[in-house]
Amino acid sequence: MSAIAENINRILSTLPAGVELVAVSKFHPVETLREAYDAGQRKFGESRVQELAVKAPVLPGDVKWHFIGHLQTNKVRQLLRLRPAMIESIDSERLLAAVDTAAADLGIVQPVLMQVHVAAEESKFGFSPSELEAYFTDRRFETLRGVHICGIMGMATNTDDVGRIRADFESIAALAVKIRGIAPDLRGFDTVSMGMSDDYPLAVACGSNLVRVGTAIFGSREY
Repeated sequence: MSAIAENINRILSTLPAGVELVAVSKFHPVETLREAYDAGQRKFGESRVQELAVKAPVLPGDVKWHFIGHLQTNKVRQLLRLRPAMIESIDSERLLAAVDTAAADLGIVQPVLMQVHVAAEESKFGFSPSELEAYFTDRRFETLRGVHICGIMGMATNTDDVGRIRADFESIAALAVKIRGIAPDLRGFDTVSMGMSDDYPLAVACGSNLVRVGTAIFGSREY
């Protein structure tokens, strides 16, 4: 068994039932992804449209690609033609509208997650919790034609302060619960994507059901 397969099996053994693993494969070569695929991994996370466009055609068709990076509106149509299983990084209403229009034009329904920003760093993208609450309170999602909002995604502050990390994760999970209360008729709004290599066990304890793990599977990235 390869080291990558061993890493995947070890991580999966720590995940409770109902929690899914996205192998963050950005900046890693196709050969490395094939090792993970051969170990049974099917969900992979990429952050650049150009890189996904190279990898998707040469990997098996049952791979479920999750786009997890900041998406520019001028790359939306190119990304949708690659048919990602999920866009996790919808960080503005402008981007949501661009994806919705492009998906409707292509005759598809694109699953997405709304990215919420609770971390201390200013560099993080995403909606504030209050912006997301207002979006769903105002029921602006009712105008969508080509998008299915499946839940939310967020990241904790990049810090060694476990208390702060826990508070961030609890805030994200609580927001998902609050949104379901605001709009109980939302169907399929059930994904809470949070947690990475260093903090995914804590994220799962706080309510994550989708973790994005790269380094703990593949090792350091090749930039």
